[in-house]
Amino acid sequence: MHVVPTRQWPTLVRVTERAVLADFLRARRNLVSPADVGLPGGDRRRVAGLRREEVSVLAGISTEYYVRLEQGREHNPSDEVLAGIGRALRLNADAVVYMRSLASGRMSEIGGSAVAPLDPAIDTLIAGWPLAAAHVHDRSLTVVAVNQLARALSPHFDVGSNALRALFLEPQMREFYRDWRTVTAWSVRLVRAFVGRDPSPELLASIDELSRESERFRQLWAHHQVKHDSSGMILIDHPKVGPLDLHFQHLVLPGTGHTMVAYWADPGSLFEDGLRRLVPT
Repeated sequence: MHVVPTRQWPTLVRVTERAVLADFLRARRNLVSPADVGLPGGDRRRVAGLRREEVSVLAGISTEYYVRLEQGREHNPSDEVLAGIGRALRLNADAVVYMRSLASGRMSEIGGSAVAPLDPAIDTLIAGWPLAAAHVHDRSLTVVAVNQLARALSPHFDVGSNALRALFLEPQMREFYRDWRTVTAWSVRLVRAFVGRDPSPELLASIDELSRESERFRQLWAHHQVKHDSSGMILIDHPKVGPLDLHFQHLVLPGTGHTMVAYWADPGSLFEDGLRRLVPT
């Protein structure tokens, strides 16, 4: 696989430097149409989304002040200002948290919070789930614990694999996920939310690698979409048992920096039968 030279794409430090409030505001302003906020559109608009003056009016701040924010010349907006901008840009709660992290300078702090080791009893817990696949990943999204069913679902769910890296860089994942493009868009929104809450060096290193090596990741990352969707459905085409429609749930393990991800099928469904056929004997 040809890899673009590192110097052409952001290094770890430059990723954090680029993740600034000004970039975020410009990107998100372009995603809001006048109709979204009850303003007239018209054919002569020269911007994709809202104008700066429109955002400032909706946020209840001066246009001059908002322009300084977008130009990176204002670095200490108040919580009240950020709340107003969040409403103007129709940001969800996760995106507001992310924006506050940018404004506070947390994105430039390479260090992160202290974490505790994963309790070994977690392995025993998930090993006892015969029809629920489960794995646990650390702050970099590298798997550190897995049960047999998750391992049977995909080798990329096994210990040592990085789920985010595999999603974008392993070609077989495009076939494994029947809705790969939807899954990749969801994952980047989720990673933005993770960064807003814990800009750990491990996660930033993963972002840096994907920014160099995946065009799809670069496109999605540039949209600055943020949302922590921790549950939903995942559509798989398993090479042995065929289609599987599985529920998933992310469970944060407090104080450890780890997240457990569980997958299961509706009881009595054909998809549960598929999981049963994957259970190691």
